[in-house]
Amino acid sequence: MALTSSLSVAASAELTSAADLATGAVPLTVRHAVSLASGTGVGKADKVFHDRRTLAASATEDLDLAGVLLDSFGAAITFARVKGLVVTAAAGNVNNVVIGAAAANPWTALLGATGTLIVRPGGFVCVGAGAADVGYAVTAGSGDVLRVANSGAGSSVTYDIVIIGASA
Repeated sequence: MALTSSLSVAASAELTSAADLATGAVPLTVRHAVSLASGTGVGKADKVFHDRRTLAASATEDLDLAGVLLDSFGAAITFARVKGLVVTAAAGNVNNVVIGAAAANPWTALLGATGTLIVRPGGFVCVGAGAADVGYAVTAGSGDVLRVANSGAGSSVTYDIVIIGASA
């Protein structure tokens, strides 16, 4: 099964200031994109997981990146390297979505052993490896669990997740 994939991120802004006789402007556009061919080497990916998930109030879930997640066709996925991760929190959430290391067998390649990222309602995070990079290592059985948590009580949270990576 072949996979072609791409990740991109863009930011634009324009700062303006009125002066006596003119208005000055400083436009800014930053874009970065990477396309990944099918395969397992540098600049390649052969696995993708994507899902919309809901966590109950104060709940957590541990996503095992090596052998437990299923692709769109129901086949088990074992990531050896993650090339891209996108997490989007639903705009209607009241609580935040927190991603980071799990208590057991944490995937530490991105955030270390205890680091977390907070994704506020309607927000997103996107992390990608460059075309010349092998990606973020996943170690089956000891460093392969990504924890996703609902930051508070009282209401559930919904989030979308996309993981693109390679099996070797």
